[in-house]
Amino acid sequence: MGETTVTTLEGRHQAAAHPVEDRTGAGFLRRFRTPRRPRLWFEILLIAASYWTYSLVRNAVPEQKSEALRNADRLWDLEQQLGLAFEQSVNHAVNSVTWLVVGMNYYYATLHFAVTLGVLVWLYRSHPGRYAATRLVLFSTTAVALAGYYLFPLAPPRLMNGGDFIDTVVVHETWGSMASGDLKNMSNQYAAMPSMHIGWSVWCGLTLFALATVPWAKVLGLLYPAGTLVVIVATANHFWLDAVGGVLCLAFGYALATLWYRSKPYALPREAPDGGAGGGRDRSGWSGAFSGRGLPGKGLPGGRGTGRAVAGPDGGGPDDGNTGVVSPRAPDGSVGPRTADDVPAPSASVHAPDTPRR
Repeated sequence: MGETTVTTLEGRHQAAAHPVEDRTGAGFLRRFRTPRRPRLWFEILLIAASYWTYSLVRNAVPEQKSEALRNADRLWDLEQQLGLAFEQSVNHAVNSVTWLVVGMNYYYATLHFAVTLGVLVWLYRSHPGRYAATRLVLFSTTAVALAGYYLFPLAPPRLMNGGDFIDTVVVHETWGSMASGDLKNMSNQYAAMPSMHIGWSVWCGLTLFALATVPWAKVLGLLYPAGTLVVIVATANHFWLDAVGGVLCLAFGYALATLWYRSKPYALPREAPDGGAGGGRDRSGWSGAFSGRGLPGKGLPGGRGTGRAVAGPDGGGPDDGNTGVVSPRAPDGSVGPRTADDVPAPSASVHAPDTPRR
């Protein structure tokens, strides 16, 4: 009789459990809800297109000046009733220190974009598995803010009638602010609620605090939104209640991302399957990619190998030339079990290793 052909239980599992591509609507949706490694060209185009759309929509909102000024008066009255109308005192105090207020003007004009973009790049490079979910938080926060600009036009304190606020950019003739000076006609002046300076800075701060590994980066993550709050109030660009609006928009963004990915953005795995490298899609799934299976280099290209060797029929070492094969052909040349990608031959039989064949 021929020698015994042994197929391990693990090999049987691999042969039988090879997933079949789900072409249903649920499978299509699942693909979009599974984080993938971001692609640089796509992210650059997406960020550029999103910011262009944001600027276009924000500036296309009708500048309802009279309504915006009335809303500013109402908001200021509300803060006075609450005993928390401190913006004017801070504005005047900071304006008396020239170097400080000039620094705040440049802070307001530049860091809002530079820090946010820097955190996105850091996420892309260091936390690709969390990038898409965390980016969704930022984008959805901004989308909600656009609705706020349309539904509740609001003049900033520096444009209030009789508010006695100081427009620090005009007084100190600093460069860069889209809110005052020669650039004011390029931006909607009555889109102060909610404050995306706060929404974006808190997003940056939370991301750094949650994911940074060095203590000083975590500290900066906490200080950045706190400093931004002081700046927007001191330069008379926002009421503190605008900052509350920005935080509420950010809360919506986190809730949406958590529901979509069924996990908190920062709790997702740090790495992500490529979804296309190696000549084929990753078929091992999200969990398989992080258990060392299904990634290029772990078996066959494209994530098709098992990453584990299979013993030969004589109980010897693995057959290095047949990685991913359930069992080789029998020594007599008969057709034995095929690879994990094929259907097992009808004539294949399974025998226990310690049971001789009679």
